[in-house]
Amino acid sequence: NGEGKTTFIKLLCRLYDVSSGEILVNGRNIKDFSFSEYAKLFSVVFQDFKLFAFEIKENITMDDIDADIDDIYKEVGLFNKLNSLPNKDKTIMFKAFDKNGIELSGGEQQKLAIARALYKDAPIIILDEPTAALDPIAEYEIYKQFDSLTGGKTAIYISHRLSSCQFCDKIALFSEGKVLEYGTHSELLQKQNGLYAKMFEAQAQYYK
Repeated sequence: NGEGKTTFIKLLCRLYDVSSGEILVNGRNIKDFSFSEYAKLFSVVFQDFKLFAFEIKENITMDDIDADIDDIYKEVGLFNKLNSLPNKDKTIMFKAFDKNGIELSGGEQQKLAIARALYKDAPIIILDEPTAALDPIAEYEIYKQFDSLTGGKTAIYISHRLSSCQFCDKIALFSEGKVLEYGTHSELLQKQNGLYAKMFEAQAQYYK
């Protein structure tokens, strides 16, 4: 924690402005883009995402209530859960304003936030610790589906669980606000005295 990963994402998304230097996209300073147009490039799930006391579907599509999003529910592993509810995805989130509302588990809420990001269908998807509240099996299912789901898009994952990094095309290891190591999973494992290799081996006892 505190190595600069989330700050990097917020800078990239222009939620923060850099105090020095510049960020370029295709050689162009991101400040030269219209903010509203630039924001359309990204679909982001931060660690502190929020869900609202609306219908489940409204939490994903907002006012597009006629959208068919069953495929997204299936991809994130919520389809069977929602189909088991009397009002399905029209069920109100939380019981604060509706005694018949539903209190989803932390992992289920995280899946719902990922579904919202997928629905936006932006060319760049960013997930900040997207599976922190999921058990290892649910995490595996999300990643197994997500690789095909993000085909043709740029996907950026922030994770402390290095087991989930193996399928990534490139890995950037942040340390003290800087990119300390960069490469593929196999390249970083082969780096002599590399921090990524040491961290991966330290975590390997939990999933070998």
